[in-house]
Amino acid sequence: MDIEVGDVVLCTVERIENTVVFVKIENLGKETDGSIVMSEIAPGRIRNIRDYVVPKKKIVCKVLRISGDRIDLSLRRVSQKERKEVLERCSEERSYISILKSILGDKTPEILKEIQKNKTIYDFFEEAKKNPTQFEGIINKKEAEKILDILRNQKKKKAILKKEFMLKSANPNGITLIKEILGDIKDAEIKYISAGKFIIKAESEDLKKTDNKIQNILKTISEKAKKDNVQFSVK
Repeated sequence: MDIEVGDVVLCTVERIENTVVFVKIENLGKETDGSIVMSEIAPGRIRNIRDYVVPKKKIVCKVLRISGDRIDLSLRRVSQKERKEVLERCSEERSYISILKSILGDKTPEILKEIQKNKTIYDFFEEAKKNPTQFEGIINKKEAEKILDILRNQKKKKAILKKEFMLKSANPNGITLIKEILGDIKDAEIKYISAGKFIIKAESEDLKKTDNKIQNILKTISEKAKKDNVQFSVK
């Protein structure tokens, strides 16, 4: 799987030279060179680049341009959601590699290389949970059953997302209107912060599903607020 413009990738900072940060991009078990110019590190003026990046530190970047062997990256354009998703996938991959090592021992590097010919370790294992035949031709049936048994008994971490939003009304019955707008929300937790500010929190075993759930709820709140002439905005 080739790196493409717009991809969000995990990198390791290799060195810093003047105003350019050089990194190694991790992709399918291989490392590719990439670089980040000062203006793509963080918004605004940067007094000390090492406040954001230091050698050997892992960072999540977005691919801006690819020109031959040169890959230009951005650190500042990565959203909190994108960063969290990449880091969670990385954590899951480490867990999957540990499982392989516990069953396959010294054969693990060779098997990882075979898996990564076409897919990331994360994608391979996620598909293997639904379709165990993924292991055919890679490891023997007995080893596959042991690995699948561990995967079945794993407790999957729940993805938790939060969003801050605002609901305000100048109507005399504004508080009642806001309570009615929020009263039907059942698939998420909503907490009052202060002066019309609220936080919505939802969780599930899938980050994308959790995000979609929150977006759908906020859309419903927006529609009800518009109908009742209540101010609504999302931070």
